[in-house]
Amino acid sequence: MTSPTPPKANDAQLEAMLAKALRRHAAAPAQPDAATEPEVAEVPEAQQHCGLIAIVGKPNVGKSTLLNALVGQKVSITSRKAQTTRHRITGVRTLGKTQFVFVDTPGFQTRHGNALNRSLNKTVAGAVTDVDLVVFVVEAGRFHQEDAKVLALLPSSVPVILLANKFDLIHRRAQLAPWLREMQERHPFAEIVPMSANNARDVSRFFGICEKYLPQQPWMHGADELTDRSEKFLASEIVREKLFRLTGDELPYTSTVVIDKFEEDGRMRRIAATIVVERDGHKGMVIGEGGEKLKRIGTEARMELEKLLDAKVFLELWVKVRSGWADDDARVRSFGYE
Repeated sequence: MTSPTPPKANDAQLEAMLAKALRRHAAAPAQPDAATEPEVAEVPEAQQHCGLIAIVGKPNVGKSTLLNALVGQKVSITSRKAQTTRHRITGVRTLGKTQFVFVDTPGFQTRHGNALNRSLNKTVAGAVTDVDLVVFVVEAGRFHQEDAKVLALLPSSVPVILLANKFDLIHRRAQLAPWLREMQERHPFAEIVPMSANNARDVSRFFGICEKYLPQQPWMHGADELTDRSEKFLASEIVREKLFRLTGDELPYTSTVVIDKFEEDGRMRRIAATIVVERDGHKGMVIGEGGEKLKRIGTEARMELEKLLDAKVFLELWVKVRSGWADDDARVRSFGYE
């Protein structure tokens, strides 16, 4: 016996639905800036709260931008190119008695079925298990087939917050009401949060929304830790970000970066890295005329790494062709993908 179809809300009910979502968002307490917090080390273990929060969504929806804003420092790279995030990246923020452990994931891949994308999708599926909260990121007012495939992965046993990102770009907010009704019919979301990951006040209030879903338990990381990733990993990611940003859409997303050497000597880091591409023509795009493109990639990566690591960085870059690597399971694993 099928359940009856719920009656459609009228215009007044839809307006009320939108107003309720906005009120709940506005009412969430803004967390004080970390600099004004009491010394977190003084919080007794018995009073500590901590939990894992998975951030999921389709490619290029703003997950990494959100993670960086929540952590307060860049721990996940961003670019306009889809599939920029390729690893499960943990960002940690400790405020008062609560430690928020955010897990950024690759965008779920639906367009290509190669070994690399199978690895990325495995990472997404694994990230939504054994967490305390899932944040499902979509663009406010939009829902595509790619979004639906991610939504289908989410477990029913974990509360899910629908984060309607880029809310600041919606000019006629009353038009969101029918969309909100549609989303509530798709999944029993614990909350619907309209916000912008680029708005500091929105980000601050989001901590208050997440906090009530996290259990009382000891912190998983040190109070001053921001990520579980090593400096070596961050170096490879920063180089890959500059690669994607400076080559635009011409270079296929399958290009990657492998760190060949990472030496630490006091406040000096000596790094050698190889940019791996699939074709000779791609190698020419990366190197550029007279080597200018590769030099610029190296310069911008070095400058950002020096700021991020608070150290002097000596960076060498090479470019190699490895045809078909993205469809070779063994080589994908050898390049550091799960």
